[in-house]
Amino acid sequence: MELEFRHLRMIRAIADAESVTKAADRLGLAQSALSTQLKRIEAAVGGPLFERGRKGVQPTPLGILVLERSRVLLPAMRQLREDALRFANTVGEDGGLRLGATPGPFLGTLVNRLDAARPGLVKSTQSSTSVTELATGVADGRLDLALTGCCGHGKALDEDRLAWREIAVDPVFILLAEDHPLARETELEIGQLMEEHWVLPSGESCCGECLAAACVRAGFLPRSVYETDAASCLHLVRSKRAAALCRATFLPPPGLELIPLAASELSWRHLLLWHAPTLACGLTDMLLRHAMAVHVEAVAHSPVYAAWLRKQEEVTARHGGHLTPPPPER
Repeated sequence: MELEFRHLRMIRAIADAESVTKAADRLGLAQSALSTQLKRIEAAVGGPLFERGRKGVQPTPLGILVLERSRVLLPAMRQLREDALRFANTVGEDGGLRLGATPGPFLGTLVNRLDAARPGLVKSTQSSTSVTELATGVADGRLDLALTGCCGHGKALDEDRLAWREIAVDPVFILLAEDHPLARETELEIGQLMEEHWVLPSGESCCGECLAAACVRAGFLPRSVYETDAASCLHLVRSKRAAALCRATFLPPPGLELIPLAASELSWRHLLLWHAPTLACGLTDMLLRHAMAVHVEAVAHSPVYAAWLRKQEEVTARHGGHLTPPPPER
């Protein structure tokens, strides 16, 4: 029997789990099947790879040698597969880009701008609430780039494998029903919403963690947090069953009001992700310029956000370029 990469993955799984039974469970195999494979692998390499110890199975000296080699070979094979997928889906073969984006106003407007600047450049689009799904699509070569984001304190997803640039940072506002008792406020403290239920769009966004942290800083815990699709989120807010966090560029539909938070401690970073070896630098620079222009347009079309920005500028001007008043002189 010739040693194959799947055999190395099995050996790694056994070493990591320190148990053939646990490794078989993680690999989705029967324990007897993995044990049989291990015997064949050991016959192929010329000796036992593991021995039983007090803490479970431990690698023999030969096993240590094979495991050390696998640490080099397995990542190399994974990289080869990703590069091959990317090469098979090379940008520009038919002159088109495949764009992914989280739901919002940016994707459609960006496609319009790119189509005007470079007709036929955009081949297809994909929308997903899952930031992980979009980042994986870019890493695997199924998407050429993605408009995603993360909370203000967060890191770009998969930033070790992907290149990324920040498009803009927006404050996070509150969304309430237009007949909610607090809907006529010009701004809100998070503490004013301590009796509210909350709703967030489903996905791996860290917004839930950010909401909980903001509430804790204000001295309370959220009563409850629902996760559901975007349409259901809007329905729950419109029916006054919940409040929602949303980006400041969001244009609320009829029946809903967008209200700034008094302390802009919650924010959202808009990011452009791509795989650096795939897209030419000039192309990504052009895409970034258009994405930033789209963000500027989105701000201009949001009366609440535009007014909030003007207020921040006035505060900055009053305090000599500082967003917060300078400390008193002693």
